[in-house]
Amino acid sequence: MTGSDTNRAIDAVWRIESARLIAGLTRIVRDVGQAEDLAQDALVAALKQWPESGVPDNPGAWLMAVAKRRSIDLIRRRTLLDHKQDEIGRELEIHQDLAVAEREAAIDDDVGDDLLRLVFIACHPILSTDSRVALTLRLLGGLTTDEIARAFLVPEATVAQRIVRAKRTLSEAHVPFEVPRAHELAQRLSSVLEVIYLIFNEGYSATAGDDWMRPGLCEDALRLGRIVAELVPREPEVHGLVALMEIQASRSSARLGPTGEPILLLDQDRARWDQLLIRRGLTALERAETLGGALGPYALQAAIAACHARARTADETDWTRIAALYDALAQLTPSPVVELNRAVAVAMAFGPAAGLELIDALTSEPSLQAYHLLPSVRGDLLAKLGRHDEAGAEFKRAAALTRNARERALLLDRAAAAARDA
Repeated sequence: MTGSDTNRAIDAVWRIESARLIAGLTRIVRDVGQAEDLAQDALVAALKQWPESGVPDNPGAWLMAVAKRRSIDLIRRRTLLDHKQDEIGRELEIHQDLAVAEREAAIDDDVGDDLLRLVFIACHPILSTDSRVALTLRLLGGLTTDEIARAFLVPEATVAQRIVRAKRTLSEAHVPFEVPRAHELAQRLSSVLEVIYLIFNEGYSATAGDDWMRPGLCEDALRLGRIVAELVPREPEVHGLVALMEIQASRSSARLGPTGEPILLLDQDRARWDQLLIRRGLTALERAETLGGALGPYALQAAIAACHARARTADETDWTRIAALYDALAQLTPSPVVELNRAVAVAMAFGPAAGLELIDALTSEPSLQAYHLLPSVRGDLLAKLGRHDEAGAEFKRAAALTRNARERALLLDRAAAAARDA
């Protein structure tokens, strides 16, 4: 194996093993920042040794062994330093600290438990949304700071600062390395799912830049969602989120034209939809439904996506059921964006005039004033009603609001088409 082959292998190993490595080390040193530093030290050791010795049969175990030895050294230095500062009465405590650390390092604990604890730490509500996203991609996704920065079109220094600040906040707040107790589990799990779906959405419909999609982020989010679903298999909303992402991701190759231009849902070639991802999504949705109780917001959105996935053609889509599901979603999590999506479903089920009536009621909503999809949807309904001049103006307004170059071009094309039809 050449040096470049070894480096590629190390990169692949890191992507696979880094989350488990950091999770196990956090259990030992009780500080996620130090755990990541130790994991990086082990990676550096691999980069030095593996090109000469070859990649070991169990590379994850090799990295963990190196990192655990260094974690023991770290704790020993830390406790000896404390001892020098306060020698009286510390001898027994030092031996106890070292014994606990060595016992933790020796335990082949359930990796799933450690991973789940790391998930809850990375997505802790004490952190800002941007920090939770960056830290999750770094610790659980195995992405470098540069990769995260390029994915979200922000400076690398900004991402680095978010990660450093997040780790410092967790350390200073003494956030415990544990799965939340029952009374706070729902809130904390909601934060985890929010972060994963934010990552997925940025990949599925990029908010800015020259590309409409960033598939790598979708893949990272799907991987994280599948991991969490394995770790908490009795939580229906986790399976609901996985179902939603699997089904949406199934359309990825059909959402882009030959030059990267967006293709809207009803215009897509459904033969290009990934049937394996659809089957996985429908299975996850069924799992969420069989766990009992009312469907949560992610499972309801997955049920909506399933209506599209089951329709062989756009004309076969059950828009009446989709409108009913949006009614349920609006009652469960009322928001202007949900109302906008409900209006689209109503328009498809009962005619553009019915949808436009709902849309017009949203035009004064403050939170939607800069949301490009409001004038975009309104333009579409106006065009269907033959009001082409008004439709063109709405498409132009939507184009001015979006920060995505591909979407802007699509909206301007629709404005030009409306002008030709006027």
